[in-house]
Amino acid sequence: MSTKLSGPGSVRRNPGRGPAGSGLPRTARNARHHAPVTATGLAVKVVLLGLVAGIAIWAAFPLVEAEKWAGLALLAVTTAGLCYLYLTRRHIPAKYLVPGTLFLIAFQIVPVLYTASTAFTNFGDGHRGSKDDAIVAIQTASVKQVPGSAEYALSVATAGDPATGPLIFLVTDPRTGAVSAGDGEGLRQLDAADVTVAPGGKVTAADGYTVLNFGQASARSQEITDLVVPTAGGALRSSGLSRAYEGKAIRAYDAGCDCVKDNETGKTWSADEATGSFVAADGERLAQGWKVNVGLSNFTRVLTDENISGPFLGTLLWNFAFALGSTGGTFILGMFIALALHSPRMRGTNLYRVLLILPYAMPSFAMLLVWRDMFNTDFGLINNLFGLSIDWFGHDWSARFAVILVQLWLGYPYMFLVATGALQAIPRELTEATSVDGASPWQSFRAVTLPLLLVALSPLLISSFAYNFNNFNAIYLTTEGAPFPADNPTNGATDLLITYTYRLAFGAQGAEFGFAAAISLFIFTIVAVVSAVSFRSTRKQEEVYS
Repeated sequence: MSTKLSGPGSVRRNPGRGPAGSGLPRTARNARHHAPVTATGLAVKVVLLGLVAGIAIWAAFPLVEAEKWAGLALLAVTTAGLCYLYLTRRHIPAKYLVPGTLFLIAFQIVPVLYTASTAFTNFGDGHRGSKDDAIVAIQTASVKQVPGSAEYALSVATAGDPATGPLIFLVTDPRTGAVSAGDGEGLRQLDAADVTVAPGGKVTAADGYTVLNFGQASARSQEITDLVVPTAGGALRSSGLSRAYEGKAIRAYDAGCDCVKDNETGKTWSADEATGSFVAADGERLAQGWKVNVGLSNFTRVLTDENISGPFLGTLLWNFAFALGSTGGTFILGMFIALALHSPRMRGTNLYRVLLILPYAMPSFAMLLVWRDMFNTDFGLINNLFGLSIDWFGHDWSARFAVILVQLWLGYPYMFLVATGALQAIPRELTEATSVDGASPWQSFRAVTLPLLLVALSPLLISSFAYNFNNFNAIYLTTEGAPFPADNPTNGATDLLITYTYRLAFGAQGAEFGFAAAISLFIFTIVAVVSAVSFRSTRKQEEVYS
């Protein structure tokens, strides 16, 4: 039976099959693309999309309140896109890729971008808000009681836990008897039906608030003293635990000169937009400032400030030594243990493996604290066991040796496990062939086993190096960076860049988030460059042994 062709390029068609080459009947292809929806699948989809919509609605209110219209539009577009994607039967690959992409953006890209943007600002203690916020803080902090200041009966309350919740002043106006609640945002009058007032004007109960008793208030007396409630005529401050007064601000902002003036002394602090501070003629800065862009000053400070650049370079060299020593030491020890247990002549390997990975099963932070006590000069196990009297954390090199030894103990089980898996993947025929050729065990290991191990484990070694380069816990929980030189209490002999940064950014001067972010970018760049070079070398090695 012949088939008539209508012209060049015509193909034979079977009405019961799909396009040529598909190999499936059209009905089967349609069934594959339009599989029936089960009740369970539909319920899961409805619940998840409902959760997404609920989160979007919850997030929309603060965006509207803050008038963040760009963020609100992005939220609406993202929510609508997710609903469209999962309510249709199209775009199957995207259904799996989109959730991971969104989590990557939310938990990786956004924090990195935020850190990078913070590095170019003076964000930190005293420079957290806007200029208007700084002016309000300066004026309220300068409030003093003056003759004729109004006084109120005071009850201290909170809307949360009595020991930790935010404090609120409940005050009764002696003239009108009205009760108001006040915090850092200001005063707001309460409905008389919602409060219970004792004779003398003291509030004993209020709906939505927990009134602190004398003992609870005494435990938080410093917080009560520091709380300032802005009012139309000045600010409200406590005078003990049962009285409050409305004082007057002795420092006021003058928009004409863009400065703050002290009404008692006449001293003036002018606004410096470059640093986000009010500065007097003698160089004195007010503690309250505002957040501004400072350009590259945080980065140049690391390189040009003599008090930072010198210790920074020394810390960087020790940081490399610690990361390389920790990674290399744990790899060598773990690999040789794995080789010993890989031998067919070895008996009881399962028991040995269980015992050898015990350090890996222990919480690292707890083990670091135990090791710190073991190195104690007076009662530590190591000195007592070996009859020594070494001040391990009192000298530079003994402290460095101690922290690397601790890392060796904590890290070798991981390398032992991965090396064991890599050894089991190497065919025994390769090592047996070298033995037949007359190679010694060492020559066989160096020529065959080690190169193949490095090909398999190089990515893990690179990630281990990056981890140890920023191993904050290993230093802070054992030596805290000690020992410190007498002339520099901020930079210790065992400090890594991450612990040195922590001390610089969150030390006695208060938090300096912008400066910390700048140093974090330095650390990120160093690790990224080292990792990129290492991965490039790894690819070349894979090409040689593939």
